[in-house]
Amino acid sequence: MSESVKTFCRTTLMLGLLSGASTMALGADKIPAIIEQVCAACHGLDGNSVIPTIPKLAGRHPEYLLRELRDFVAGTRKSDVMGAIGPTIDAGDMKDIAAYFARQTPTSEKITDAAAAAVGEKIFQDGNEERGLPACAGCHEPDGAGTKRFPRLAGQHREYLVEQMMKFRNDVHTNPGARFMRTVAKRLTEDEIRAVAEYMSAK
Repeated sequence: MSESVKTFCRTTLMLGLLSGASTMALGADKIPAIIEQVCAACHGLDGNSVIPTIPKLAGRHPEYLLRELRDFVAGTRKSDVMGAIGPTIDAGDMKDIAAYFARQTPTSEKITDAAAAAVGEKIFQDGNEERGLPACAGCHEPDGAGTKRFPRLAGQHREYLVEQMMKFRNDVHTNPGARFMRTVAKRLTEDEIRAVAEYMSAK
């Protein structure tokens, strides 16, 4: 994520927290208010981020989203932005925030390179047994919808997907659950990573 995006997110967060009324007394409107004040500037009100390096959250499994939030707070998943934002969210609200984004309808991107998408589809659905490369679909589901344990990839920004895979490949992600993905990413070329991202972004 670029420094300009990080600065934008931090600034917007602080403005939202300073300008909004206390969410503790908002009753039924509490979670939408938190989303608007804390999350929407980067991830969108409906969880469909329009910033290519900021992930879409719409349609992800609530259990996965909740675990991500808790990992950011605990520091087991590193992010300059979310590492600062996570602790500002009441632990009791995290489950409801995750459920809110899980209910939203995810969008998808348009294919910009059909040849690359075809290569990406083959890798995602079938892997490559000779290279010891498992099919991505085995964990993330054939439609890329993800599970409670593994994130939704379908419709995600290709730039975000490439960035995260390169972080696995370069051992930037070191949280306990990242070990398998680090192994997988190291068996992919950068072009193959971009091909898988191209395919998944349009699902």
